[in-house]
This record gives sequence, C-alpha cells and structure tokens, in this order.
Amino acid sequence: MLILTRKIDEAIRLGEDIRIVLVQIKGGQVRLGIECPPHVRVLREELYEAVRQENLKALSTDPIQIQALSEGKKKLSKQSESTE
Repeated sequence: MLILTRKIDEAIRLGEDIRIVLVQIKGGQVRLGIECPPHVRVLREELYEAVRQENLKALSTDPIQIQALSEGKKKLSKQSESTE
C-alpha cells in the first residue's frame, strides 16, 4: 500500500484522468473529492462489498429456480395481455 501525506486542497493523480483532492479534515474524518470520467464507478468499500456479495449470491441461484421465475413472468404477461 502506498501512503501519502496531503494538506487541504492538495491532490493525488491516478493516471491521466482521475484526481483525488483532500477537501476537509474534521475530527476523525477526512473528506475527499474525486474527479473522474463518468464511466469510472466510484463506490465506498462497504457498498462495493455488499454489491459483490449480492452478485455472488445471484450466481449461485439454482437454474431451476430461475427457469420457474421466468415461466411465472411469462404466465403473468399472457394473463395481462388477455385482459386488455
């Protein structure tokens, strides 16, 4: 891990198009500003882990359950078409 010291309004660059700026230090918290292209997803670590866990859970879903859900959706779609 690279550890850097920065003062307020000083920045760190990651490559050509990502800039991290130290915005504020207050008590035990540090506020960072992140400038990056729109296609770069920026997530807090705990949110990233939650999304990753949900994705893993979805991958481990039984294919038979997925097929049953898909068939149920088709039945609902046909029922709504016939009532129109």
